[in-house]
Amino acid sequence: MNDTRARINALGCAVPAQDIHAPFIQWAGGQFDDPRERQIFLRMAERSGIDHRWCVLPLTDQGGTPVDPGGFYSGEMPPTSLRMQLYADYAPALALEAIARLGEKVPIDRISHLVVASCTGFIAPGIDQIIAAKLGLEGVERTLVGFMGCYAAVAALRTARHIVRSEPDARVLVVTVELSSLHFQRERDIGRLLMMMQFADGAAAALVTAEGSGIAIDRPFSLNLADSAELIRWQIGDSGFLMHLSGEVPWRIQTMLGDPAVRRRMWGSEDPAPIDNWAVHAGGRSILDAVEYGLGLSPDALAPSRSVLARFGNMSSSTLMFILRDMMEQARQGVALAFGPGLAAEGFRFEGIA
Repeated sequence: MNDTRARINALGCAVPAQDIHAPFIQWAGGQFDDPRERQIFLRMAERSGIDHRWCVLPLTDQGGTPVDPGGFYSGEMPPTSLRMQLYADYAPALALEAIARLGEKVPIDRISHLVVASCTGFIAPGIDQIIAAKLGLEGVERTLVGFMGCYAAVAALRTARHIVRSEPDARVLVVTVELSSLHFQRERDIGRLLMMMQFADGAAAALVTAEGSGIAIDRPFSLNLADSAELIRWQIGDSGFLMHLSGEVPWRIQTMLGDPAVRRRMWGSEDPAPIDNWAVHAGGRSILDAVEYGLGLSPDALAPSRSVLARFGNMSSSTLMFILRDMMEQARQGVALAFGPGLAAEGFRFEGIA
């Protein structure tokens, strides 16, 4: 029996400088000709649980946002090719900033493996190769987790766990970087505007080894919900990546988590009460509410997730890493859980190690 325990020794996180949340709401509110629709949108935006979202796109020469005159989205919608050019510049830079934040907490030396997750861009040579070259990691073994969406952090950390358990001397650098702002679409539909209003840019980095303190990664699980493939879709279009997020998703999650058999498959128990900590991907207020109600959790059980949602919005795969970063010092034993295309639930049990 392999008793090696892979642990997240530390996490570093980074967001861009520009807060796009309030400007987006102001812009989106102006898209409605019907005052009633505008009021509905603004009221729902106010109840979103989000205060700030951060964006890599530059300000205009006059200091305006990407949707203002002269901004990236002010004219015709940019083609996917131009959006990917920006991804090639901004994604590695933001990832390296997160790695630098990690380096302030633990030494980033003797890295043997690099695992990178991102679903908001594609380039070749890959972002993993660019990061490795910038860090001088010649000969490092690389893995790129692409297009998995919001639960990709789980896949990346799970991969790091497998590496460490097979090679106990391994030092794995795990990076997630998402630039959701590169996939803005001009819309007048309330539902699609509210969906876009949740997403933001962010990057995170973790060091995973078999030694030291941190959060031990135990009992990974993966579950696909039957007849749910159409609920979350993420397609490559001519003007960016096009996402479809069904309003049915929260209800399906709540129903799934209410099933004792599903709970046993995920974390080995029907009763969530003994679990001290819940690191749940902050996909939106409705997702967190669905998890809370589905598991019958106390109102403060998802406070770390709601805090990250309020401060940063939904940064796709990076979101769970931000939540785990905030929980590092007080984490005891708990469950990390994220949802994404499939509809799938991915996660793992974890335990704080001093």
